[in-house]
Amino acid sequence: MAVVLAWLNARVVDPVMQVIQRGAEPKQLAFSAALGLTIGIFPICGTTVIIGGVAVAALGARCNAVTLMVLNLAATPLELSLIIPFLRLGEALTGSDPFPLTSDAFKMVITGHASKDVLLSIVHAMLGWLVAAPVVLAVLYTVFVPCFKYLVGRFGGIPSSPRTPMKVVLLCPNESESENGLGPLLVHGD
Repeated sequence: MAVVLAWLNARVVDPVMQVIQRGAEPKQLAFSAALGLTIGIFPICGTTVIIGGVAVAALGARCNAVTLMVLNLAATPLELSLIIPFLRLGEALTGSDPFPLTSDAFKMVITGHASKDVLLSIVHAMLGWLVAAPVVLAVLYTVFVPCFKYLVGRFGGIPSSPRTPMKVVLLCPNESESENGLGPLLVHGD
């Protein structure tokens, strides 16, 4: 258990905390985290990194790439555990008979001799994810916004976004305390 916690701390918590300490916006972090987890549970193993990269490229500055990709990769255990529920949801939506999950079907997939039924089950799993993804994204975003507001307020630094207004606070308000009359400045965000 200690090994898992050390890995999570080094690979998930530390990178996200570094982003928070650099002064990222809480709503942007919440959206990026929610999107990363939502993409990370896509039921086709090995494709989530590519989909996450496409999302980062498409969204640009509207999302935080580090947060999205870290949580995308951290979602791998969830992805594996949700393949069957997404498959069953897709089958229920289309009214199809349940795909038998047997060792023979698994052997056909591994050896590359997938039948039409296996390919159809993959489509059903993707359909199940496609229907569930907006709900998952909305719920995660709603949960993450207050969490990231707290974390940024507690651990955050100067905002890096041009949309966040900056305050300039004069540390030496008396002109006599400074040679040029301006005094040292402290810049911080709200």
